[in-house]
Amino acid sequence: MFYVFLANGFEEIEALAPVDFLKRMGVDVLTVGVSGKFVCGAHGINVEADILLSEMNLNDKLEGVMLPGGMPGADNLDKCSDVHSAIDYCVDNEKIIGVICAAPFILGKKGLLKGKKATCFPGFEEYLEGAEVLCDGVVCDGNIITAKGAGVAWEFGAAIGVQLVNKQKSDEILRAIQWKR
Repeated sequence: MFYVFLANGFEEIEALAPVDFLKRMGVDVLTVGVSGKFVCGAHGINVEADILLSEMNLNDKLEGVMLPGGMPGADNLDKCSDVHSAIDYCVDNEKIIGVICAAPFILGKKGLLKGKKATCFPGFEEYLEGAEVLCDGVVCDGNIITAKGAGVAWEFGAAIGVQLVNKQKSDEILRAIQWKR
């Protein structure tokens, strides 16, 4: 099970492109409605979440979590104690944590990027406390995957897919969707 958190104001492409990619890879992905069952994205696109926070189950079947950016979506995720509990569970159990665009600031504030390589949307670098901030579109350091923004959403999904399944399957999906590296 892999959870993707959706809060009002989330960046639609940053959430849905990786969800689509991971589903193509056969990953069991569920979107989690932080703001309710129906969540409105930053560009006014409404999405029905698969489950609510109250239905979330942090157990050994959880493979990781993903937090899309977008504003005020990333701020809304940061204000949610259940999202922080899921992040903490992933840290404690060495599960995957994927954050994109503004969302890496959440990990930075928690001190989870100290000594790690990371990237984020330009302007949020100051919040990545203790990280070696790179200009790359997607950066993987251990179980933490960070990405710059919507333009690298497919690459971000592929990087998560490499860790959840394998590189061969991820590359196969990239070819199937006509991705050019």
